[in-house]
This record gives sequence, C-alpha cells and structure tokens, in this order.
Amino acid sequence: MFCPQCGQQQVSGAVRFCSRCGFPLDGVIQLLASGGMMPVYRSSDEPVQTSPRRKGVKQGALLLLSGAVIVPILGVIASFSPSAFPQLLTALAAIICFVGGPFRMLYAALFEEGAPKRLPMYGPPPMAQQFAPPRHNAALPPPPIVHTPSSWRGRPNTADVANPPSVTENTTRLLDKEDQTNR
Repeated sequence: MFCPQCGQQQVSGAVRFCSRCGFPLDGVIQLLASGGMMPVYRSSDEPVQTSPRRKGVKQGALLLLSGAVIVPILGVIASFSPSAFPQLLTALAAIICFVGGPFRMLYAALFEEGAPKRLPMYGPPPMAQQFAPPRHNAALPPPPIVHTPSSWRGRPNTADVANPPSVTENTTRLLDKEDQTNR
C-alpha cells in the first residue's frame, strides 16, 4: 500500500500512519477493505430502533425484577389484613412476576425477530471534507531519481576481449607441474 499524500510505500497493511509524512491511513485501509466505496456513517442524534426481540427480553427482565419489589410489599400488606383477598393477590403477583417474566424473556429470545441485518450504505464523504481545498495526491509514488554524471562511462565488458578459460584448463596445468617435478 502506498501513502496517498506522499507516495511512500508502507511496510504492511496494519500501519496506521505514514512513516514519511504522518498521514493517517485508517481511512485508506477502510476504503480498500470496502472496495473503494466510502461508508455513510449515521449521525449520533438519529434514534436507534430496538428490535422486537430486545424489547421482549427487556420487558421480561423488568417484570421479573419488579416482582422482587411488588411481592414482598403485597406480602406485608396481606399479613396485616384479616381477609383472604390480599393473600390471593400476593400469590397471583408472585406467579405473574416470577414465572411470567422468565417465560416472556424465553418467548422473545426464541420466537421474535431480531435486529434487521443492515446493509452497508455508501455515499459521498462528509461535508467538512467535501469543501476542503483540494490536495495534490499522486496515485503512484514518484519515480526514483537516478543521477548520472556526464563523464561517467559504463563499465567495459571484459568477457568480449578474451575468452574465459575452461574449467579443466587449471587442473591440467596442475597435472603438468606434478609430472615435471616427478621426473
């Protein structure tokens, strides 16, 4: 990957800033990962819709936790009342809260729809960057500059002047020297 600002080739794709000019490369990495399309980000003031599944689980949890408050209060009231109605009301509240709450959560988790799958939305870049002064960004890094002095001549190819000796020629010379010393 090359830096879009200065053209410096980066060592790896995990680099967050250009090593030459310090340009942040996070956006470039996201752009390359999404196939060249800029994602549109949702603004923070937009309300987030909860899924029916999440609402059901929250309702079941609220019912279960409210039972921890309502049932003891009704139990205290029933203990001071001479009639059987407050005791029946306490038992009914306990059944609804402590059995109905978990059943509501289970039903929501199993049968209600989850959050909809969001497809990535692409669009123009944010407005702040749209009206910024254009910068000159090279698509490719600049070519390397090679300085060659005018007085420099290329190195001569000496293989053209004389043929290189064969591999066996040196060995043959050594054998000839041994024969002369043995005589």
